[in-house]
Amino acid sequence: MTINLQDFADEDFCYLTTTGRVSGRPHVIEIWFVLNECTVYMLSEGLDKADWVKNALRLQDVTVKIKDKAFIGRARLVNDAREDTLARQLIAQKYKSSDEQDLTEWYNSALPVAVDITI
Repeated sequence: MTINLQDFADEDFCYLTTTGRVSGRPHVIEIWFVLNECTVYMLSEGLDKADWVKNALRLQDVTVKIKDKAFIGRARLVNDAREDTLARQLIAQKYKSSDEQDLTEWYNSALPVAVDITI
């Protein structure tokens, strides 16, 4: 049975597991995400100061779990301007601002991080 990553695109969140850069232990966070082909995009409100980002950049092999399926990938910062714009647009489309919560500043100021799924 083949798993299609896009089958999970409508899920609200994923679980990202990084390896602690100091402890060497697994660290799991729940985070909003979007999929674009075999890449998972997330935004870090804490920019590159967030522990999960520091961990992912030190030891780039990570796991992304969506629903009951885990995917192995390599984390990286989004440095290309076109890809940066794409990641932000996709996230803004999936997680729309509401009357109670304006997410515009978050879309525009958070740091885009990508995980390229390998398995």
